[in-house]
Amino acid sequence: MTLDRPKLLEGLKTFLRIPSVSTLSEHKPDIQRAAEFVRDELRSAGLAAELIEGEGNPLVYGEWLGAPGKPTILFYGHYDVQPPDPLDEWKSPPFEPEVRGDDLFARGSADDKGQVYLQIKAVDGLLRRDGNLPVNVRFLVEGEEETGGEHIEAYVKSKPPRLHADAAVICDTEMFAPGLPTICIGLRGMAYCELLVEGANHDLHSGVYGGAAPNPIQAVAEILCALKDRQGRILIPGFYDRVQPPSPKERDAWASLPFDEKEYTEVEMGARELVGEPDVPLFERLWARPTVEVHGIRGGFTGEGAKTVIPARATAKISMRLVADQRPDEAAAQLRAAVRAATPKGVTAELKVLHTGAPSLTNPDNPYIRAAAEALKQTFGKETVYIRSGGSIPIVGVFDEYLGIPSVMMGFGLPDDNLHAPNEKFHLPNFYSGIEAIARYLEILGESY
Repeated sequence: MTLDRPKLLEGLKTFLRIPSVSTLSEHKPDIQRAAEFVRDELRSAGLAAELIEGEGNPLVYGEWLGAPGKPTILFYGHYDVQPPDPLDEWKSPPFEPEVRGDDLFARGSADDKGQVYLQIKAVDGLLRRDGNLPVNVRFLVEGEEETGGEHIEAYVKSKPPRLHADAAVICDTEMFAPGLPTICIGLRGMAYCELLVEGANHDLHSGVYGGAAPNPIQAVAEILCALKDRQGRILIPGFYDRVQPPSPKERDAWASLPFDEKEYTEVEMGARELVGEPDVPLFERLWARPTVEVHGIRGGFTGEGAKTVIPARATAKISMRLVADQRPDEAAAQLRAAVRAATPKGVTAELKVLHTGAPSLTNPDNPYIRAAAEALKQTFGKETVYIRSGGSIPIVGVFDEYLGIPSVMMGFGLPDDNLHAPNEKFHLPNFYSGIEAIARYLEILGESY
């Protein structure tokens, strides 16, 4: 399939200029613009497309069903993006896309606008070349992936007939290394929580009341330190009970992956050394072990200068990444019990669950995954490798539970794409090859059925 690369690049840049940050209410108009952009691109490609309005941000639905008797593929992605902060660390403005070398820098370039756009353009290219598609396709693109995805989850749970499909294709993961075609077969789940600790009913002078007044920030620190030991092992009772270790075959495959631990630590992460359970191999820690992480602590005085205050309240943001066969609700209940047990006297602690998503693990022998591996091999000229990901894509578990379909996670990002960080990028050779790989995947499926 011949690609008009300059036109494709300009179209992606137009998409990336829309600051569709779903976590900030002031960007609601931009969310609407991004949804309309996706709808219009689907229509331009020749699909019937519309916005599905509801409680949250709009869903974008599109379909082409002109291949009777052939499989139906449901393409999923998201048009919302993370906030760009801290702005002073960006080398170019986050919503003014800039090409430097072979990389396109902008917020959302890899996560997930670039990968949504390549899905659309693969279908567009086949329709323009052949006038039809080798299989049926549906698109479902959401605008709340970065904030929990409540709208799409409720919609999928209703099992609308228009979502009937044989498999989902998700391009929101990464290749293990440049030029190495990769399929992700496992994702960690998520339970994101907020811990609120309260002491006195107002801030107190630390000289007058220090030594007698409860300190919520100190209490937050004590609670957090009770959740995990200094070696990285989680101390929440029962937390590991459901964790299934990877098979020897998977461990052997991971051990053969091209990997430089020093470069990963010092260049990709920018860290001094790795931490975590010392008796667990790195890939297993990243892909097959659960985590508890603290994302922020707020409370008291943090401005310039000094203010001797004992705060009345403090807050911590905590997430748990879960692996098969852990259950988000059960893990949240275990965390709540651990918080209760660790709460010191003089304060109250309340744990709120903000959003959850189930972990997933797919059999690589599934025919839709095998076809994807072959398409990637033909496009990139190398054998496809199978990995898991430490990240979470909640919709995968939702598709499995309510639609009964496997998710084929053939992503085209790279490990150093700076997802959720300043200077996010998308490797343009992967963008163009991704279009070709998706198109080839649809062709292989059409030939196979």
